[in-house]
Amino acid sequence: MGLSAYLTVSILLFTLGVICIISRRNVLYVLMGIEMILNASSINFAAFNRFNGGGLEGRMFVIFIIILAAAEAAVALAIVLNVFHLFHSVKPSEADLLRE
Repeated sequence: MGLSAYLTVSILLFTLGVICIISRRNVLYVLMGIEMILNASSINFAAFNRFNGGGLEGRMFVIFIIILAAAEAAVALAIVLNVFHLFHSVKPSEADLLRE
């Protein structure tokens, strides 16, 4: 399997993530789209690391992205639970308390 196969999977995952963020009106789907975009970038870093010498730089970026995604998921889900508790909905358009 060459570099183009990894890049194709990464492009598809990134595209699905962007489509998920743009088209959905649910905060959980938006978070899943962000996770897909982060995973696409991880695939890119790992693929370029594998085909470009195999140093530690790409692996360190992948580990950093995994840690960032875990922290983002924990914080974002706490925010989603709080928004659901306050507004009884997880749609971003219905959380309009600050608009008044």
